[in-house]
Amino acid sequence: MAVIGVFSLCALTGYSAAQTFSDAFAGFGSNDKEPIQIEAEELEVEDKTNSATFKGDVVVTQGETQLKTQKLRVFYDGSASGTTQQKISRLEAAGRVYISAKDQTATGDEASFDMKREVMVMTGDEVVLSQGPNVVVGNRLTVNLKTGKADLQAQKTGRVKVLIQPNSLDNN
Repeated sequence: MAVIGVFSLCALTGYSAAQTFSDAFAGFGSNDKEPIQIEAEELEVEDKTNSATFKGDVVVTQGETQLKTQKLRVFYDGSASGTTQQKISRLEAAGRVYISAKDQTATGDEASFDMKREVMVMTGDEVVLSQGPNVVVGNRLTVNLKTGKADLQAQKTGRVKVLIQPNSLDNN
C-alpha cells in the first residue's frame, strides 16, 4: 500500500490505496524552513479560548501544499504573552475543505487536525482522494500524521471505491 497524503495545516499526510499514491503531503506544517501563509476575508481572535478563526475563502499555503476552506479555527496551547510563539494544538476546517500538493488532492466537508495526538480526520458525504487520474472515495478518512498510516471508511454505503488507471504512475 502506498500513501496519498492529506495535510496538517500545520501537518498534512497520507492515505493508502493499492500502490497508487505517494506521500507528497507529508510534513506540511512540520516543515519549519518554509513559512505558512494564511489569507481570509476575516480574522477573529479569542484570547479566552486561545483560538483564532479565519472566515471567508480561507487559503493556507506552505511550499507546494495548499488548504482551501470557508472557515478555519486554530487552537493554541497556553496564552499569548510578549514574543512567545504559541504551539498549535488543534485545527478545525469546515466548508468545502480542499487540500492539494503536487498532483494530489483531498476533498471533504470538514477536517480536524489534532497536533498532540498527530491525527487528522476528514469527513463528508464524499471524501475524495486523487492523484492524476486515480481516485479513492469514502466518507471518513483518518490519518496518523507521524506514520502516514491512513484508514478510509465508507460508513454510509459500507463500500470504499477505488479507480486506478493502468500505467498511470509509470512516469512518477
